[in-house]
Amino acid sequence: MKSRKSKFGRSRRRGCLFPLLIGLILIVGGIYWVSSILLPNRQHIDPDWVGVMDKPIIVKGEVMEWPAIGENESLKLPLPVVQSIIDPHIRYEEESKSIILTTPRKLVFLEMDKKTAKINNKKVNLLFAPEESNGILYLPADLIHNLYGAEIHENKDTGAVILMKSGESIQTAQIISSSGKENKTFPLRTGKSIHTPILADMKAGSNIRILQTADEWYYAQLDNGYTGFVETKNVTLGETKVIPEIKEEMSTAKQKWQSKKINMTWEAVYNVAPKPSSIGGLPGVNVVSPTWFSLIDGDGNVRSKADSAYVKWAHGKGMQVWGLFSNSFEPDITSDSLASFESRMTTIMQMLHYAKLYDLDGINIDYENVYTKDGDNLTQLMRELRPLAEELGLVVSIDVTPKSNSEMWSAFLDRKALGEVVDYIIVMAYDEHWAASPVAGSVASLPWAKSSVARILEEDDVAADKLILGIPLYTRIWTETEVDGKVEVKSKSIGMTKAQELLKEKKLEPKLSEETGQNYVEYEEDGALKRIWLEDKQSLARRVELAKSLNLAGIATWNRSFASEDAWKVLKQIME
Repeated sequence: MKSRKSKFGRSRRRGCLFPLLIGLILIVGGIYWVSSILLPNRQHIDPDWVGVMDKPIIVKGEVMEWPAIGENESLKLPLPVVQSIIDPHIRYEEESKSIILTTPRKLVFLEMDKKTAKINNKKVNLLFAPEESNGILYLPADLIHNLYGAEIHENKDTGAVILMKSGESIQTAQIISSSGKENKTFPLRTGKSIHTPILADMKAGSNIRILQTADEWYYAQLDNGYTGFVETKNVTLGETKVIPEIKEEMSTAKQKWQSKKINMTWEAVYNVAPKPSSIGGLPGVNVVSPTWFSLIDGDGNVRSKADSAYVKWAHGKGMQVWGLFSNSFEPDITSDSLASFESRMTTIMQMLHYAKLYDLDGINIDYENVYTKDGDNLTQLMRELRPLAEELGLVVSIDVTPKSNSEMWSAFLDRKALGEVVDYIIVMAYDEHWAASPVAGSVASLPWAKSSVARILEEDDVAADKLILGIPLYTRIWTETEVDGKVEVKSKSIGMTKAQELLKEKKLEPKLSEETGQNYVEYEEDGALKRIWLEDKQSLARRVELAKSLNLAGIATWNRSFASEDAWKVLKQIME
Protein backbone atom coordinates (compact mmCIF):
# COMPACT_ATOMS: atom_id res chain seq x y z
CA MET A 1 0.00 0.00 0.00
CA LYS A 2 2.82 2.35 0.82
CA SER A 3 4.54 1.83 -2.44
CA ARG A 4 1.32 2.29 -4.38
CA LYS A 5 0.64 5.56 -2.56
CA SER A 6 4.09 6.81 -3.45
CA LYS A 7 3.58 5.88 -7.08
CA PHE A 8 0.35 7.75 -7.27
CA GLY A 9 2.01 10.82 -5.68
CA ARG A 10 4.78 10.92 -8.23
CA SER A 11 2.22 10.66 -11.02
CA ARG A 12 0.27 13.61 -9.70
CA ARG A 13 3.43 15.78 -9.51
CA ARG A 14 4.29 15.02 -13.12
CA GLY A 15 0.74 15.84 -14.07
CA CYS A 16 1.07 19.26 -12.44
CA LEU A 17 4.36 20.10 -14.18
CA PHE A 18 3.10 19.47 -17.72
CA PRO A 19 0.46 22.25 -17.77
CA LEU A 20 3.02 24.57 -16.21
CA LEU A 21 5.48 23.79 -18.98
CA ILE A 22 2.85 24.40 -21.66
CA GLY A 23 1.97 27.67 -19.99
CA LEU A 24 5.57 28.80 -19.99
CA ILE A 25 5.90 27.97 -23.66
CA LEU A 26 2.75 29.93 -24.45
CA ILE A 27 3.96 32.90 -22.42
CA VAL A 28 7.36 32.92 -24.15
CA GLY A 29 5.70 32.50 -27.54
CA GLY A 30 3.27 35.26 -26.75
CA ILE A 31 6.06 37.59 -25.72
CA TYR A 32 7.89 36.81 -28.96
CA TRP A 33 4.70 37.28 -30.96
CA VAL A 34 3.91 40.57 -29.28
CA SER A 35 7.46 41.80 -29.79
CA SER A 36 7.47 40.80 -33.43
CA ILE A 37 4.16 42.54 -34.01
CA LEU A 38 4.58 45.61 -31.89
CA LEU A 39 8.29 46.27 -31.52
CA PRO A 40 10.24 47.81 -34.46
CA ASN A 41 13.16 46.05 -36.12
CA ARG A 42 16.50 47.45 -34.87
CA GLN A 43 18.72 45.57 -37.35
CA HIS A 44 20.97 47.82 -39.45
CA ILE A 45 22.11 46.80 -42.92
CA ASP A 46 23.86 48.45 -45.86
CA PRO A 47 22.40 48.84 -49.38
CA ASP A 48 23.20 45.97 -51.75
CA TRP A 49 25.71 48.07 -53.66
CA VAL A 50 27.96 48.84 -50.69
CA GLY A 51 31.18 46.85 -51.07
CA VAL A 52 30.18 45.77 -54.58
CA MET A 53 30.45 49.05 -56.54
CA ASP A 54 32.89 51.83 -55.71
CA LYS A 55 30.92 54.49 -57.59
CA PRO A 56 27.34 53.30 -58.19
CA ILE A 57 25.16 55.51 -60.38
CA ILE A 58 21.70 55.96 -58.89
CA VAL A 59 18.75 57.27 -60.91
CA LYS A 60 15.42 57.82 -59.10
CA GLY A 61 16.48 55.31 -56.48
CA GLU A 62 17.52 52.64 -58.96
CA VAL A 63 21.14 51.52 -59.13
CA MET A 64 22.39 51.35 -62.70
CA GLU A 65 24.16 48.28 -64.05
CA TRP A 66 27.45 50.10 -64.68
CA PRO A 67 29.29 52.35 -62.20
CA ALA A 68 31.03 55.66 -62.80
CA ILE A 69 34.82 55.97 -62.82
CA GLY A 70 37.15 58.75 -61.73
CA GLU A 71 36.25 61.45 -59.24
CA ASN A 72 35.68 65.17 -58.97
CA GLU A 73 36.59 66.87 -62.28
CA SER A 74 37.71 63.56 -63.79
CA LEU A 75 34.39 61.82 -63.11
CA LYS A 76 33.15 59.86 -66.14
CA LEU A 77 29.83 58.19 -66.88
CA PRO A 78 29.31 54.95 -68.83
CA LEU A 79 27.88 55.48 -72.30
CA PRO A 80 25.07 52.87 -71.87
CA VAL A 81 23.77 54.76 -68.82
CA VAL A 82 23.93 58.14 -70.56
CA GLN A 83 22.10 56.66 -73.55
CA SER A 84 19.37 55.07 -71.43
CA ILE A 85 18.79 58.06 -69.15
CA ILE A 86 19.87 61.21 -71.00
CA ASP A 87 19.97 60.72 -74.79
CA PRO A 88 19.27 57.42 -76.58
CA HIS A 89 20.52 58.91 -79.84
CA ILE A 90 24.18 59.24 -78.85
CA ARG A 91 26.03 57.27 -81.50
CA TYR A 92 29.28 55.32 -81.29
CA GLU A 93 30.92 54.37 -84.58
CA GLU A 94 33.24 51.43 -84.06
CA GLU A 95 35.35 51.82 -87.19
CA SER A 96 36.47 55.36 -86.38
CA LYS A 97 36.23 54.98 -82.57
CA SER A 98 34.15 58.13 -82.53
CA ILE A 99 31.17 59.29 -80.50
CA ILE A 100 28.58 61.74 -81.88
CA LEU A 101 26.22 63.71 -79.64
CA THR A 102 23.58 66.08 -80.96
CA THR A 103 21.22 68.68 -79.53
CA PRO A 104 19.10 71.23 -81.44
CA ARG A 105 22.03 73.67 -81.42
CA LYS A 106 25.15 71.54 -80.95
CA LEU A 107 26.88 68.75 -82.83
CA VAL A 108 29.67 67.22 -80.74
CA PHE A 109 32.26 64.87 -82.20
CA LEU A 110 34.52 62.95 -79.82
CA GLU A 111 37.25 60.38 -80.37
CA MET A 112 38.36 57.75 -77.89
CA ASP A 113 41.35 58.71 -75.73
CA LYS A 114 41.61 62.15 -77.36
CA LYS A 115 41.18 65.43 -75.54
CA THR A 116 40.52 67.31 -78.78
CA ALA A 117 36.86 67.39 -79.82
CA LYS A 118 34.71 69.32 -82.29
CA ILE A 119 31.59 71.29 -81.45
CA ASN A 120 29.74 72.46 -84.56
CA ASN A 121 32.91 71.64 -86.49
CA LYS A 122 35.04 73.94 -84.34
CA LYS A 123 37.90 72.41 -82.38
CA VAL A 124 37.72 72.50 -78.59
CA ASN A 125 39.93 71.02 -75.89
CA LEU A 126 38.51 68.71 -73.25
CA LEU A 127 39.93 68.39 -69.73
CA PHE A 128 39.50 64.64 -69.93
CA ALA A 129 39.15 62.30 -72.89
CA PRO A 130 36.54 59.59 -73.43
CA GLU A 131 37.98 56.21 -72.54
CA GLU A 132 37.20 52.53 -72.43
CA SER A 133 37.21 50.52 -69.19
CA ASN A 134 36.24 46.87 -68.86
CA GLY A 135 34.73 46.95 -72.32
CA ILE A 136 32.50 49.98 -71.57
CA LEU A 137 32.91 53.46 -73.06
CA TYR A 138 33.01 56.36 -70.62
CA LEU A 139 32.25 60.04 -71.27
CA PRO A 140 33.36 63.04 -69.17
CA ALA A 141 30.59 63.91 -66.72
CA ASP A 142 31.14 67.66 -67.12
CA LEU A 143 30.43 67.34 -70.86
CA ILE A 144 27.10 65.63 -70.14
CA HIS A 145 26.23 68.37 -67.66
CA ASN A 146 27.17 71.21 -70.01
CA LEU A 147 25.54 69.70 -73.09
CA TYR A 148 22.31 68.32 -71.63
CA GLY A 149 21.92 70.16 -68.34
CA ALA A 150 21.99 66.93 -66.30
CA GLU A 151 22.72 67.31 -62.58
CA ILE A 152 25.39 64.92 -61.33
CA HIS A 153 26.07 64.70 -57.57
CA GLU A 154 29.02 62.68 -56.30
CA ASN A 155 29.01 61.75 -52.60
CA LYS A 156 32.48 61.72 -51.05
CA ASP A 157 31.58 59.31 -48.24
CA THR A 158 29.89 56.50 -50.15
CA GLY A 159 31.11 57.20 -53.71
CA ALA A 160 27.51 57.15 -54.95
CA VAL A 161 26.76 59.27 -58.03
CA ILE A 162 23.19 60.58 -58.21
CA LEU A 163 22.16 61.40 -61.79
CA MET A 164 19.19 63.67 -62.54
CA LYS A 165 18.19 64.76 -66.03
CA SER A 166 17.20 68.29 -66.98
CA GLY A 167 13.52 69.02 -66.55
CA GLU A 168 13.20 66.47 -63.74
CA SER A 169 11.15 67.57 -60.70
CA ILE A 170 12.70 67.04 -57.27
CA GLN A 171 10.51 67.11 -54.15
CA THR A 172 12.64 68.30 -51.24
CA ALA A 173 11.81 67.43 -47.64
CA GLN A 174 13.20 67.39 -44.08
CA ILE A 175 13.02 65.01 -41.15
CA ILE A 176 11.07 66.52 -38.23
CA SER A 177 10.67 65.62 -34.57
CA SER A 178 7.83 66.43 -32.22
CA SER A 179 9.40 64.80 -29.14
CA GLY A 180 11.89 67.55 -28.37
CA LYS A 181 14.68 65.03 -27.86
CA GLU A 182 17.87 66.37 -29.46
CA ASN A 183 19.52 63.02 -30.21
CA LYS A 184 16.43 61.21 -31.41
CA THR A 185 16.83 59.58 -34.83
CA PHE A 186 14.34 58.33 -37.38
CA PRO A 187 14.98 55.23 -39.46
CA LEU A 188 15.22 54.94 -43.23
CA ARG A 189 14.05 51.39 -43.81
CA THR A 190 14.25 48.84 -46.62
CA GLY A 191 10.48 48.45 -46.77
CA LYS A 192 7.12 49.96 -45.79
CA SER A 193 7.10 48.41 -42.35
CA ILE A 194 8.71 49.08 -38.99
CA HIS A 195 9.77 45.44 -39.01
CA THR A 196 12.08 45.83 -41.98
CA PRO A 197 15.81 46.50 -41.46
CA ILE A 198 17.22 50.01 -41.13
CA LEU A 199 19.47 51.55 -43.82
CA ALA A 200 20.23 54.78 -41.96
CA ASP A 201 19.32 56.71 -38.80
CA MET A 202 18.32 60.26 -39.65
CA LYS A 203 18.38 63.17 -37.23
CA ALA A 204 15.77 65.90 -37.20
CA GLY A 205 16.63 68.47 -39.84
CA SER A 206 18.17 65.93 -42.23
CA ASN A 207 17.50 66.77 -45.87
CA ILE A 208 15.96 64.10 -48.10
CA ARG A 209 14.45 63.83 -51.57
CA ILE A 210 11.01 62.27 -51.96
CA LEU A 211 10.83 59.88 -54.89
CA GLN A 212 7.38 58.34 -54.33
CA THR A 213 4.47 58.35 -51.92
CA ALA A 214 3.27 54.95 -50.70
CA ASP A 215 0.41 54.86 -48.16
CA GLU A 216 1.82 56.27 -44.91
CA TRP A 217 5.39 56.04 -46.15
CA TYR A 218 7.62 58.09 -48.42
CA TYR A 219 10.18 56.45 -50.68
CA ALA A 220 13.10 58.79 -50.08
CA GLN A 221 16.76 59.30 -50.88
CA LEU A 222 19.67 60.72 -48.91
CA ASP A 223 22.58 62.60 -50.46
CA ASN A 224 24.80 59.57 -49.89
CA GLY A 225 22.64 57.52 -52.25
CA TYR A 226 20.87 55.47 -49.57
CA THR A 227 17.28 55.04 -50.69
CA GLY A 228 14.45 53.59 -48.64
CA PHE A 229 11.21 54.24 -46.79
CA VAL A 230 10.44 56.74 -44.05
CA GLU A 231 7.12 57.29 -42.29
CA THR A 232 5.27 60.37 -43.53
CA LYS A 233 4.61 61.54 -39.95
CA ASN A 234 8.32 62.17 -39.55
CA VAL A 235 8.65 64.28 -42.71
CA THR A 236 7.78 67.82 -43.72
CA LEU A 237 7.72 68.59 -47.44
CA GLY A 238 9.73 71.48 -48.84
CA GLU A 239 9.73 73.12 -52.24
CA THR A 240 9.67 71.25 -55.52
CA LYS A 241 12.79 72.01 -57.52
CA VAL A 242 13.13 71.48 -61.26
CA ILE A 243 16.49 70.67 -62.79
CA PRO A 244 16.99 73.59 -65.21
CA GLU A 245 16.78 72.83 -68.91
CA ILE A 246 19.26 74.25 -71.37
CA LYS A 247 17.24 76.54 -73.59
CA GLU A 248 18.37 76.46 -77.20
CA GLU A 249 15.93 78.79 -78.87
CA MET A 250 15.85 79.35 -82.60
CA SER A 251 16.66 82.73 -84.09
CA THR A 252 14.07 85.50 -83.91
CA ALA A 253 13.81 85.61 -87.72
CA LYS A 254 13.12 81.89 -87.85
CA GLN A 255 10.52 82.10 -85.09
CA LYS A 256 8.75 84.84 -87.01
CA TRP A 257 8.78 82.76 -90.16
CA GLN A 258 7.32 79.70 -88.43
CA SER A 259 4.30 81.71 -87.34
CA LYS A 260 3.21 81.80 -90.99
CA LYS A 261 1.38 79.22 -93.07
CA ILE A 262 3.56 77.63 -95.73
CA ASN A 263 2.52 77.79 -99.37
CA MET A 264 5.42 76.13 -101.15
CA THR A 265 5.90 74.90 -104.67
CA TRP A 266 8.71 72.77 -106.00
CA GLU A 267 10.60 73.94 -109.08
CA ALA A 268 11.66 70.84 -111.04
CA VAL A 269 15.08 71.61 -112.56
CA TYR A 270 16.25 68.90 -114.91
CA ASN A 271 19.07 70.74 -116.66
CA VAL A 272 19.17 74.46 -115.91
CA ALA A 273 16.94 76.65 -113.80
CA PRO A 274 14.13 78.36 -115.72
CA LYS A 275 14.49 82.02 -116.51
CA PRO A 276 12.52 84.00 -113.94
CA SER A 277 10.91 86.02 -116.72
CA SER A 278 9.26 82.84 -118.01
CA ILE A 279 7.65 81.89 -114.70
CA GLY A 280 5.03 84.58 -114.31
CA GLY A 281 3.25 85.43 -111.09
CA LEU A 282 2.80 82.96 -108.26
CA PRO A 283 0.23 84.74 -106.05
CA GLY A 284 0.21 83.41 -102.52
CA VAL A 285 3.38 81.32 -102.83
CA ASN A 286 5.89 82.17 -100.10
CA VAL A 287 8.44 79.35 -100.61
CA VAL A 288 9.98 77.91 -103.76
CA SER A 289 12.08 74.75 -103.66
CA PRO A 290 14.19 74.21 -106.78
CA THR A 291 15.61 70.70 -107.26
CA TRP A 292 19.21 71.90 -107.54
CA PHE A 293 21.30 69.53 -105.44
CA SER A 294 21.93 65.80 -105.67
CA LEU A 295 24.16 63.11 -104.21
CA ILE A 296 26.76 61.87 -106.71
CA ASP A 297 28.83 59.24 -104.88
CA GLY A 298 29.25 57.13 -101.77
CA ASP A 299 31.68 59.65 -100.26
CA GLY A 300 28.82 62.10 -99.80
CA ASN A 301 29.73 64.61 -102.50
CA VAL A 302 27.02 66.91 -103.82
CA ARG A 303 26.32 68.18 -107.34
CA SER A 304 24.85 71.67 -107.72
CA LYS A 305 22.75 73.26 -110.46
CA ALA A 306 21.92 76.32 -108.38
CA ASP A 307 21.27 79.70 -110.00
CA SER A 308 21.83 83.03 -108.22
CA ALA A 309 19.50 84.85 -110.60
CA TYR A 310 16.62 82.59 -109.56
CA VAL A 311 17.30 83.25 -105.86
CA LYS A 312 17.45 86.98 -106.46
CA TRP A 313 14.14 86.85 -108.34
CA ALA A 314 12.43 84.81 -105.60
CA HIS A 315 13.66 87.10 -102.82
CA GLY A 316 12.48 90.06 -104.83
CA LYS A 317 9.00 88.51 -104.84
CA GLY A 318 9.10 88.02 -101.07
CA MET A 319 9.60 84.25 -101.34
CA GLN A 320 12.05 82.08 -99.44
CA VAL A 321 14.19 79.58 -101.33
CA TRP A 322 14.58 76.09 -99.87
CA GLY A 323 17.05 74.29 -102.09
CA LEU A 324 16.09 70.64 -102.58
CA PHE A 325 18.80 68.03 -102.05
CA SER A 326 18.08 64.48 -103.21
CA ASN A 327 19.94 61.20 -102.98
CA SER A 328 19.45 60.79 -106.75
CA PHE A 329 17.23 57.83 -105.75
CA GLU A 330 20.34 55.62 -105.90
CA PRO A 331 20.25 53.15 -102.99
CA ASP A 332 23.86 51.93 -103.14
CA ILE A 333 25.62 55.28 -103.08
CA THR A 334 23.04 56.41 -100.52
CA SER A 335 23.99 53.50 -98.28
CA ASP A 336 27.71 54.28 -98.51
CA SER A 337 27.29 58.02 -98.03
CA LEU A 338 25.24 57.56 -94.85
CA ALA A 339 27.46 54.89 -93.29
CA SER A 340 30.02 57.09 -91.51
CA PHE A 341 30.26 60.44 -89.80
CA GLU A 342 32.94 61.50 -92.28
CA SER A 343 30.80 60.90 -95.38
CA ARG A 344 27.69 62.40 -93.77
CA MET A 345 29.67 65.50 -92.87
CA THR A 346 30.93 65.77 -96.44
CA THR A 347 27.32 66.00 -97.58
CA ILE A 348 26.29 68.39 -94.82
CA MET A 349 29.22 70.77 -95.21
CA GLN A 350 28.84 70.94 -98.98
CA MET A 351 25.13 71.69 -98.65
CA LEU A 352 25.83 74.39 -96.08
CA HIS A 353 28.49 75.83 -98.36
CA TYR A 354 25.97 76.05 -101.21
CA ALA A 355 23.35 77.52 -98.87
CA LYS A 356 25.71 80.36 -97.96
CA LEU A 357 27.01 80.78 -101.50
CA TYR A 358 23.52 81.14 -103.02
CA ASP A 359 21.87 82.86 -100.04
CA LEU A 360 19.35 80.08 -99.47
CA ASP A 361 16.78 80.26 -96.70
CA GLY A 362 16.39 76.55 -96.17
CA ILE A 363 17.21 73.02 -97.27
CA ASN A 364 14.61 70.48 -98.35
CA ILE A 365 15.81 66.86 -98.10
CA ASP A 366 14.34 64.28 -100.49
CA TYR A 367 15.69 60.76 -99.97
CA GLU A 368 13.80 58.04 -101.84
CA ASN A 369 14.52 54.46 -102.93
CA VAL A 370 16.54 53.72 -99.78
CA TYR A 371 17.37 50.36 -98.19
CA THR A 372 15.43 49.86 -94.97
CA LYS A 373 18.67 49.17 -93.08
CA ASP A 374 19.83 52.72 -93.87
CA GLY A 375 16.84 54.42 -92.25
CA ASP A 376 18.58 55.05 -88.91
CA ASN A 377 21.57 56.54 -90.72
CA LEU A 378 19.28 58.94 -92.60
CA THR A 379 17.79 60.07 -89.30
CA GLN A 380 21.32 60.53 -87.97
CA LEU A 381 22.17 62.69 -90.99
CA MET A 382 19.24 64.94 -90.08
CA ARG A 383 20.32 65.09 -86.42
CA GLU A 384 23.79 66.18 -87.47
CA LEU A 385 22.50 68.67 -90.04
CA ARG A 386 20.06 70.37 -87.67
CA PRO A 387 22.46 72.24 -85.32
CA LEU A 388 24.71 73.39 -88.15
CA ALA A 389 21.75 74.58 -90.23
CA GLU A 390 20.26 76.26 -87.16
CA GLU A 391 23.53 78.14 -86.69
CA LEU A 392 22.98 79.66 -90.14
CA GLY A 393 19.27 80.29 -89.59
CA LEU A 394 18.29 77.75 -92.26
CA VAL A 395 14.89 76.05 -92.30
CA VAL A 396 15.26 72.26 -92.59
CA SER A 397 12.49 70.11 -94.06
CA ILE A 398 12.30 66.53 -95.27
CA ASP A 399 9.94 64.88 -97.73
CA VAL A 400 8.29 61.62 -96.72
CA THR A 401 5.95 59.23 -98.50
CA PRO A 402 2.68 58.05 -96.96
CA LYS A 403 3.15 55.03 -94.72
CA SER A 404 3.15 51.67 -96.47
CA ASN A 405 4.92 48.30 -96.46
CA SER A 406 7.18 49.29 -99.35
CA GLU A 407 10.75 48.48 -98.29
CA MET A 408 12.49 51.02 -100.52
CA TRP A 409 9.96 53.84 -100.58
CA SER A 410 8.42 53.95 -97.11
CA ALA A 411 9.71 51.49 -94.50
CA PHE A 412 13.11 53.21 -94.09
CA LEU A 413 11.52 56.45 -92.86
CA ASP A 414 11.28 56.90 -89.09
CA ARG A 415 8.71 59.67 -89.25
CA LYS A 416 8.43 60.02 -85.47
CA ALA A 417 12.19 60.51 -85.02
CA LEU A 418 12.41 62.80 -88.05
CA GLY A 419 9.59 64.93 -86.68
CA GLU A 420 11.76 65.63 -83.64
CA VAL A 421 14.77 66.93 -85.58
CA VAL A 422 13.39 68.94 -88.52
CA ASP A 423 11.38 72.11 -88.82
CA TYR A 424 8.90 70.56 -91.25
CA ILE A 425 7.90 67.17 -92.63
CA ILE A 426 6.32 67.34 -96.08
CA VAL A 427 4.00 64.42 -96.81
CA MET A 428 4.14 63.62 -100.51
CA ALA A 429 0.46 62.65 -100.57
CA TYR A 430 0.39 61.55 -104.19
CA ASP A 431 1.03 58.53 -106.39
CA GLU A 432 -1.65 56.48 -104.71
CA HIS A 433 -1.72 54.98 -108.21
CA TRP A 434 1.75 55.41 -109.67
CA ALA A 435 2.92 55.48 -113.28
CA ALA A 436 3.33 51.71 -113.57
CA SER A 437 0.34 50.82 -111.40
CA PRO A 438 -1.34 47.57 -112.54
CA VAL A 439 -4.73 49.24 -112.15
CA ALA A 440 -5.95 52.68 -113.13
CA GLY A 441 -6.88 55.12 -110.39
CA SER A 442 -6.48 58.54 -108.85
CA VAL A 443 -3.03 59.99 -108.31
CA ALA A 444 -4.28 61.04 -104.89
CA SER A 445 -7.89 60.56 -103.86
CA LEU A 446 -9.02 62.87 -101.06
CA PRO A 447 -9.78 60.06 -98.55
CA TRP A 448 -6.37 58.51 -99.21
CA ALA A 449 -4.58 61.85 -98.82
CA LYS A 450 -6.40 62.51 -95.55
CA SER A 451 -5.55 59.04 -94.24
CA SER A 452 -1.89 59.50 -95.23
CA VAL A 453 -1.60 62.62 -93.11
CA ALA A 454 -3.76 61.38 -90.24
CA ARG A 455 -1.64 58.25 -89.76
CA ILE A 456 1.52 60.31 -89.32
CA LEU A 457 -0.23 62.69 -86.92
CA GLU A 458 -1.72 59.89 -84.83
CA GLU A 459 0.73 56.99 -85.10
CA ASP A 460 3.99 58.95 -85.15
CA ASP A 461 3.01 61.86 -82.89
CA VAL A 462 4.25 64.46 -85.37
CA ALA A 463 2.84 67.86 -84.44
CA ALA A 464 0.35 69.27 -86.93
CA ASP A 465 2.28 72.56 -87.09
CA LYS A 466 5.29 70.62 -88.37
CA LEU A 467 3.40 68.78 -91.11
CA ILE A 468 2.94 70.10 -94.64
CA LEU A 469 0.50 68.49 -97.10
CA GLY A 470 2.04 67.65 -100.46
CA ILE A 471 -0.39 68.25 -103.33
CA PRO A 472 -0.06 67.00 -106.93
CA LEU A 473 -0.57 69.50 -109.75
CA TYR A 474 -0.63 66.70 -112.31
CA THR A 475 -2.88 63.84 -113.25
CA ARG A 476 -2.56 60.74 -115.40
CA ILE A 477 -4.34 59.68 -118.53
CA TRP A 478 -4.93 55.97 -118.06
CA THR A 479 -5.28 53.76 -121.13
CA GLU A 480 -7.00 50.40 -120.67
CA THR A 481 -6.74 47.96 -123.56
CA GLU A 482 -8.11 44.41 -123.65
CA VAL A 483 -5.52 41.91 -124.90
CA ASP A 484 -6.26 38.16 -124.93
CA GLY A 485 -9.07 38.62 -122.45
CA LYS A 486 -6.93 40.66 -120.02
CA VAL A 487 -6.91 44.40 -119.43
CA GLU A 488 -3.54 46.05 -119.99
CA VAL A 489 -3.00 49.41 -118.30
CA LYS A 490 -0.69 52.25 -119.30
CA SER A 491 -0.48 55.83 -118.09
CA LYS A 492 0.82 59.24 -119.09
CA SER A 493 1.30 62.24 -116.80
CA ILE A 494 -0.09 65.62 -117.79
CA GLY A 495 -0.39 68.98 -116.04
CA MET A 496 -3.54 70.90 -115.19
CA THR A 497 -3.53 73.12 -118.27
CA LYS A 498 -3.03 70.18 -120.62
CA ALA A 499 -5.90 68.33 -118.94
CA GLN A 500 -8.27 71.27 -119.40
CA GLU A 501 -7.27 71.58 -123.05
CA LEU A 502 -8.01 67.89 -123.54
CA LEU A 503 -11.48 68.25 -122.01
CA LYS A 504 -12.23 71.15 -124.31
CA GLU A 505 -10.89 69.36 -127.38
CA LYS A 506 -12.86 66.18 -126.67
CA LYS A 507 -15.90 68.10 -125.41
CA LEU A 508 -15.90 66.07 -122.23
CA GLU A 509 -18.10 66.83 -119.23
CA PRO A 510 -16.43 65.71 -115.99
CA LYS A 511 -18.55 64.34 -113.17
CA LEU A 512 -17.77 64.34 -109.48
CA SER A 513 -16.53 61.03 -108.15
CA GLU A 514 -17.79 60.81 -104.55
CA GLU A 515 -15.31 58.01 -103.90
CA THR A 516 -12.25 60.13 -104.72
CA GLY A 517 -13.52 63.66 -104.18
CA GLN A 518 -12.37 64.57 -107.70
CA ASN A 519 -13.91 65.22 -111.06
CA TYR A 520 -13.67 62.22 -113.38
CA VAL A 521 -13.94 61.66 -117.14
CA GLU A 522 -13.58 58.72 -119.48
CA TYR A 523 -13.76 58.31 -123.24
CA GLU A 524 -12.99 55.86 -126.01
CA GLU A 525 -10.06 56.34 -128.38
CA ASP A 526 -8.54 53.89 -130.85
CA GLY A 527 -10.34 50.98 -129.27
CA ALA A 528 -9.05 51.76 -125.79
CA LEU A 529 -10.73 53.21 -122.73
CA LYS A 530 -9.19 56.47 -121.48
CA ARG A 531 -9.77 57.43 -117.83
CA ILE A 532 -8.76 60.62 -115.97
CA TRP A 533 -9.18 61.62 -112.33
CA LEU A 534 -8.71 65.36 -112.62
CA GLU A 535 -6.68 67.83 -110.62
CA ASP A 536 -8.56 71.10 -111.04
CA LYS A 537 -9.78 74.05 -109.02
CA GLN A 538 -12.32 71.90 -107.19
CA SER A 539 -9.84 69.22 -106.11
CA LEU A 540 -7.24 71.79 -105.06
CA ALA A 541 -9.82 73.64 -102.97
CA ARG A 542 -10.69 70.41 -101.17
CA ARG A 543 -7.01 69.69 -100.47
CA VAL A 544 -6.47 73.19 -99.08
CA GLU A 545 -9.53 72.72 -96.89
CA LEU A 546 -8.11 69.39 -95.70
CA ALA A 547 -4.85 71.05 -94.66
CA LYS A 548 -6.74 73.80 -92.85
CA SER A 549 -9.11 71.39 -91.09
CA LEU A 550 -6.14 69.45 -89.68
CA ASN A 551 -4.34 72.68 -88.66
CA LEU A 552 -1.31 71.70 -90.73
CA ALA A 553 1.67 73.99 -91.24
CA GLY A 554 0.73 74.47 -94.88
CA ILE A 555 0.88 72.95 -98.35
CA ALA A 556 3.53 72.09 -100.94
CA THR A 557 2.76 71.48 -104.61
CA TRP A 558 4.55 69.27 -107.15
CA ASN A 559 5.45 70.96 -109.32
CA ARG A 560 5.21 74.59 -110.41
CA SER A 561 5.27 73.87 -114.16
CA PHE A 562 2.19 71.59 -113.95
CA ALA A 563 -0.08 74.30 -112.52
CA SER A 564 -2.70 76.24 -114.41
CA GLU A 565 -2.89 79.99 -113.88
CA ASP A 566 -6.01 79.79 -111.75
CA ALA A 567 -4.46 77.12 -109.49
CA TRP A 568 -2.49 79.72 -107.51
CA LYS A 569 -5.62 81.67 -106.63
CA VAL A 570 -7.14 78.55 -105.08
CA LEU A 571 -3.94 77.50 -103.29
CA LYS A 572 -3.60 80.98 -101.83
CA GLN A 573 -6.57 80.22 -99.61
CA ILE A 574 -4.24 78.31 -97.26
CA MET A 575 -3.14 81.73 -96.00
CA GLU A 576 -6.67 82.83 -95.11
